[in-house]
Amino acid sequence: MNARFSRKALRVPLVAAAAATALMLAACSGGAGGGTADTDADAADSGLMTPGTLVVGMNLQYKPQMFLEGDEPSGYDVDLLTLLAEEMGVELDIQNLDFNGLIPGLQSKQFDMVSVGLGATDERKEVIDFSRGYVPYATILGVAPGSELGSTIEDYDKEGVVITALQGSTGEQLVKDTFPNATVAGFPDQNSALLEVASGRADAVLVEDYILAEYDRSNPGQLTALDLSEPLSLYYGAWGVQKDNAALVEQLDAFLCAAQDDGTLEELYTKWMAPTMPEMPDGC
Repeated sequence: MNARFSRKALRVPLVAAAAATALMLAACSGGAGGGTADTDADAADSGLMTPGTLVVGMNLQYKPQMFLEGDEPSGYDVDLLTLLAEEMGVELDIQNLDFNGLIPGLQSKQFDMVSVGLGATDERKEVIDFSRGYVPYATILGVAPGSELGSTIEDYDKEGVVITALQGSTGEQLVKDTFPNATVAGFPDQNSALLEVASGRADAVLVEDYILAEYDRSNPGQLTALDLSEPLSLYYGAWGVQKDNAALVEQLDAFLCAAQDDGTLEELYTKWMAPTMPEMPDGC
């Protein structure tokens, strides 16, 4: 299976060559000859903008879920997408972009799908569609060791407490909902949100447990999980798809159900994310 990776600077205008080509083909569908029309029909049947190529928007900064190993994409999502592309018999084209540009890029048809563990919120469902869940997330609160604020949600839900989160993420909204009296500070990348707490400029960071564990491996002793009785939330990240692209959603759901049933999801999760995989949703 062939794959390619587009190395793009973050926070720049999003221009995906594959998507641009697909849009050009669509614009020419009424031209002379049957070749372009046939190509468009094939693309519509597959749910892909360009037949034979699956263009995926990602943000490769979340080790071990998705990251750059040297110059190459790696991690849980990358392994899963590689299997998906093999199953579909297509080339995988990964576009590395800023997190905040992924949903707008999907809306403007710069890629077929987004793979960054998106939470399928009602607000997002208004502008894009979703596959079934493919990765579980336990959301926790990371604090500096020996934090004197306390060990309960109420201890951090106070005026003057600053809690960081990834800007534009479901975690940022969860901070607002769970800690309405605290101040939420959103950051464009996860490392900045973590470092703000490690450096003492903020009191806590709302983060997925696997991200905090990975940060601790690289920066031992800087942050620890607040010992709450249960996670602040447990939800399932899904693949984002262009609105009304039912053909692609159907293929993704069938692939994920098969991968869940035959143990592939659990095998990849325990390889990359954590020793034990939380229970996945029913419905396959």
